[in-house]
Amino acid sequence: MKILLIYSTTDGHTIKICERIKSVVETKGHQLDIAPLSDANAETMAGFDRVIIGASIRYGKHQPAVYEFIGKYQQVLEQKDGGFFSVCLVARKPNKNTPETNPYFKKFLKRITWRPKHMAVFAGKINYPIYKWNDRLMIRFIMLITSGPTDPSTVKVFTDWDRVETFAKSICSQ
Repeated sequence: MKILLIYSTTDGHTIKICERIKSVVETKGHQLDIAPLSDANAETMAGFDRVIIGASIRYGKHQPAVYEFIGKYQQVLEQKDGGFFSVCLVARKPNKNTPETNPYFKKFLKRITWRPKHMAVFAGKINYPIYKWNDRLMIRFIMLITSGPTDPSTVKVFTDWDRVETFAKSICSQ
């Protein structure tokens, strides 16, 4: 099977998750190509059996380009037995780390009519040193009210890599 994994990322952690998915899929004997959302289109997707989209969330929202892409190419996505995963810090909490329990994923599904077969939510990474001062301030405030790390030197990956690998295996199944 040939799988295309399209990503939209804010700070680069979604790419790391895509790379882990690729390594698992390839050990199962399938081909997986990774492409940024900005490089993907109907022609790009044509040669693939399955298309998966991975997108980060910042301040409770996916980037507008994610919605635009899905709206423009929904018909193609529906033909490709697709999947979608979100990456966000709120998913570090056990009661907010599934498509059914993550408030941002649920809002996302309400805004689109595409229903991917494979769905997941993964906790992301906090990396205060790379954030612009206003993002650092806002994210620290959000972490303060949600009992997360607030030290501005913090770099912490919250991603449950076993869950990522389980998702990768699921997108290989027929």
